[in-house]
Amino acid sequence: MRRVICLALVFFFLQGSIDLIQEEQGEIKVITVDSTNLRFNPSTITLNEGDSVRFVWGGQALPHNTVEANEVFDSGEPARDVNYEFFFDYESAGVYDYVCEPHAAVGMQGEITVEDVEQVVVEDEPEVEASTSEGLPVTSILVGTGLLVGLGLSWFFAIKKRAI
Repeated sequence: MRRVICLALVFFFLQGSIDLIQEEQGEIKVITVDSTNLRFNPSTITLNEGDSVRFVWGGQALPHNTVEANEVFDSGEPARDVNYEFFFDYESAGVYDYVCEPHAAVGMQGEITVEDVEQVVVEDEPEVEASTSEGLPVTSILVGTGLLVGLGLSWFFAIKKRAI
């Protein structure tokens, strides 16, 4: 019986912690190729630190690539099918100019502006007002209530069993 109660208590305390685990993911902005005009689409984008840019094209008549002016990112050799992603970490604010090497002379270039943002820190124990359940998922409330009811019933039957 003690094992059941201990196990129930462990699950009770863990279920609240599981809901607080969050992995922060940034946005992914996609850049494609306009092969008719030999341009990137869009040619300029703005994103935040922590976001990614994905260069995607397929089935192109001419091979393309993307190379940043300071070689911060490089999709590799020109190809007709590309799916290349680059992540801008939290120390990468700035302006990044890039070109398609085979078509740089005809103006196939772009610009990515990465804005400085503060990295969000997830606190270990967020503040929760005792009078409300705002911010707590319904699942956590139901699981917690169910565990408390289960503990109460197991305690009740344990006492009743000893009385007999």
